[in-house]
Amino acid sequence: MAKPKKTPRPKAQTPKGFRDYFGAEVSERAEMLQRIAGVYHRYGFEALESSAVETVEALGKFLPDVDRPNEGVFAWQDEDDSWMALRYDLTAPLARVYAQHRNALPTPYRRFAMGPVWRNEKPGPGRYRQFYQCDADTVGAANVAADAEICAMLSDTLEAVGIPRGDYVVRVNNRKVLNGVLETMGLDDASQREAVLRTIDKFDKVGEGGVRDLLGKGRLDASGAYIDGVGLSDAQADPVVAFLTSKGATASATLANLRDAIGGSSIGAEGVNELETIATLLEAGGYDAARIDIDPSVVRGLGYYTGPVFEAELTFEILDEKGRKRQFGSVSGGGRYDDLVKRFTGQEVPATGVSIGVDRLLAALREKGRIASQEVGPVVVTVMDRDRMADYQAMVADLRNAGVRAEVYLGNPKNFGNQLKYADKRNAPVAVIEGGDEKARGIVQIKDLVLGAKIAQSATLEEWKERPSQFEVPRDQLVSKVREILDAQ
Repeated sequence: MAKPKKTPRPKAQTPKGFRDYFGAEVSERAEMLQRIAGVYHRYGFEALESSAVETVEALGKFLPDVDRPNEGVFAWQDEDDSWMALRYDLTAPLARVYAQHRNALPTPYRRFAMGPVWRNEKPGPGRYRQFYQCDADTVGAANVAADAEICAMLSDTLEAVGIPRGDYVVRVNNRKVLNGVLETMGLDDASQREAVLRTIDKFDKVGEGGVRDLLGKGRLDASGAYIDGVGLSDAQADPVVAFLTSKGATASATLANLRDAIGGSSIGAEGVNELETIATLLEAGGYDAARIDIDPSVVRGLGYYTGPVFEAELTFEILDEKGRKRQFGSVSGGGRYDDLVKRFTGQEVPATGVSIGVDRLLAALREKGRIASQEVGPVVVTVMDRDRMADYQAMVADLRNAGVRAEVYLGNPKNFGNQLKYADKRNAPVAVIEGGDEKARGIVQIKDLVLGAKIAQSATLEEWKERPSQFEVPRDQLVSKVREILDAQ
């Protein structure tokens, strides 16, 4: 009789495109989200936590800013044959929530939301299929004052989490201005208009000359491959180039250049007027061009948005994987999307919002040294006598009741060295020791592990030698001494 085959053990590995987050990372993200939520709440926005799962019909058959409009989500068929999917962003669920509950919600409705989203896209370095987003949106306000408010709030948010002025800029543009440019070009063919939009999206990579080539006959890319152009004449391409290069020394100069680029287009003039209003409102609020700037080179998402668009860019330099200096880049983007709720209601509902890439913003804070690389662990109460566990639990209770993070060592207490190794692995700042002799004398030993590590690393420095790293105190002074050490650290 054949021996039955054993079921192979599952591989302990993270699914492709996903990752695990451990203590310090989770704590850092929670603290940052709390600071962001504080700014949003101060601006009058209310928290919303919607379902992570939506119907595919509600999500729509597209993702913003991707070339695969019918793909990109993790979807499955429910028992009633309807299709469900994990949300790919926090905006599409908002459109469904507002359409469903609009009679019970105030108008305008200000909401913020934070949480993971999932995209079924090809993963790559630093690009995951699950990531956190932090959004704020105003639904039901057609006035561009709502867009200006979002920009101001985004600026305040970056500063609240630790990005100082001078290290970021919020850049603002308007899709209507681009529509005016396309109108001036006389492009009626939808495929040509889409090709122009895709070309404009490449401006930050190929520059003015590259855009002009791609609008015309085409160009050789870095690999030597020839990329066909849109086939426009130089005269047709001129308004696009004028639009992309219209940034002036001041907001008024930029607006004047944009008016030249749009020619006689009424929709383009409407867009320029909106930008002018936004600039005026921001100036009144104390936001100068060093913080929030009118910049026509912001072209990301122009196929998705219907009016003003904005992007927060971090301007400080970092070193890439090859040691080359480069700017950190974008951590947030948003704009006006007046057509999204219309899918549910049949009526146009104005909306504007912003999304912050939480993981990128955390990476930026680490680059600036605003986040510690390692989280401080708990005070560890060591166990010298397993029969006296109640005494050790009482010590931990006293520390916890005083607001000090603490734990009792729960492994095998036989080897005291292993307990200190455990405390080191937990990044514990303090270890508490009470053997039988200490118990009889009514005292405890408190070991400053942070100072002890410094002494071990710099044993020749007299300044460390003169400072004790272990203290003997009465049992009733345990909490006060631990607090004193933690405060000194």
